[in-house]
Amino acid sequence: MPFIADLHIHSKYSRACSKSLEPETLYRWCQLKGITVLATGDFTHPGWFAELQDKLIPAEAGLFQLKPELARRQDQDVPQSCRAPVRFLLESEISCIYKKDGKVRKVHHLVFAPSFEAAARIQTRLGEIGNIRSDGRPILGLDSRDLLALVREASDEAYLIPAHAWTPHFAVFGSESGFDSLEECFGDLTAEIFALETGLSSDPPMNWRLSALDRIALISNSDAHSPEKLGREANLFDCELSYAGLFAAIRGRDPKRFLKTLEFFPEEGKYHADGHRKCQAPLQPEETIRRQGLCPECGKPVTVGVLHRVEKLADRKTGKRPAGAPDFESLIPLKEVLGQVLRVGPSSVKVNALYHRLLARFGSEFRILRELPAAELEKEGLPLAALALGRMRKGEVGLQPGFDGEYGVISLLTKKDFSAQDQLALL
Repeated sequence: MPFIADLHIHSKYSRACSKSLEPETLYRWCQLKGITVLATGDFTHPGWFAELQDKLIPAEAGLFQLKPELARRQDQDVPQSCRAPVRFLLESEISCIYKKDGKVRKVHHLVFAPSFEAAARIQTRLGEIGNIRSDGRPILGLDSRDLLALVREASDEAYLIPAHAWTPHFAVFGSESGFDSLEECFGDLTAEIFALETGLSSDPPMNWRLSALDRIALISNSDAHSPEKLGREANLFDCELSYAGLFAAIRGRDPKRFLKTLEFFPEEGKYHADGHRKCQAPLQPEETIRRQGLCPECGKPVTVGVLHRVEKLADRKTGKRPAGAPDFESLIPLKEVLGQVLRVGPSSVKVNALYHRLLARFGSEFRILRELPAAELEKEGLPLAALALGRMRKGEVGLQPGFDGEYGVISLLTKKDFSAQDQLALL
């Protein structure tokens, strides 16, 4: 039975993250979203680690579930149409900031553990190196290669995957503080890297342009800083529901078990294009090169985005798909779709009410986005929602790329669509 997994989130102990990021809330939102396996985030933080141990119990091998008494309370706020099992997997993000080859490197990594015992060993070792108490995502002066060695020493089933690999400021391939290859970053342990997270600002076809990544599995996750952001990117599996089964599917890049990634349109990501946010000046790579990397408004350096960075490191043109690479599917969060339909913000009261009405009627958010016949929305009196959903699935969208930390805008409807609908309403 296929299931969706989101393997990178944060907890209430991470800076700039919602205080509602607790096991109970995560359990409830996973059901609303349609997520079966969710990473815990932040297991290196002592407070979060203790809360996870207190509230989770073992489920399938290497996975955990919320204690039944806690789950029952949350189920009261979950529509019958969305109720489903939820499993947790131990994960944490580590920020490595260190100097290598004469340059300061700032690289984020995801670390996964198969048990609380293995996670505790990683936590203890990292606590000997730096401060793991002040932030759920600890900042350590630790070389990425050495972090990988530490993780692998903790358990044969503990893994490291580079996080949001192309983000300019904190990623293995980042334009500001990263590397030009995995080998430069991980040296003699490069073969231990079997996957990387593409991040919101890139998608598989962009990563396929690097032949060096042909052996690497590409995963996508939400990096959620609040419960509502769960699943904005995720992975679709049809494999054994266990820690070992999931990572075997990823490592094997088996398209029969690791079916696809569920993606943002990469243009919506905050760092897709080049630009300078303060001056509201987005740039395409060729314009950045022509202007020698300087903002056309103020003359200061622009932030070089993911599209430009991929172009720089790519050794082949768009269109080549590596053998065995899993598929992908580009989606827009349901509240963003409904916000466009209602012509209000995605966080508005109107959108929230309609969102929960649709979930109660049709099931989880992923079911609505991916499986619900658009005609069902028309029957609900939502023809523009049906139109928007159809266009999203076909990739017929307007694109205004994000840049320098500002999200892009993906448009599904035009003024003409609203004009036609308004005229019909008058008949």
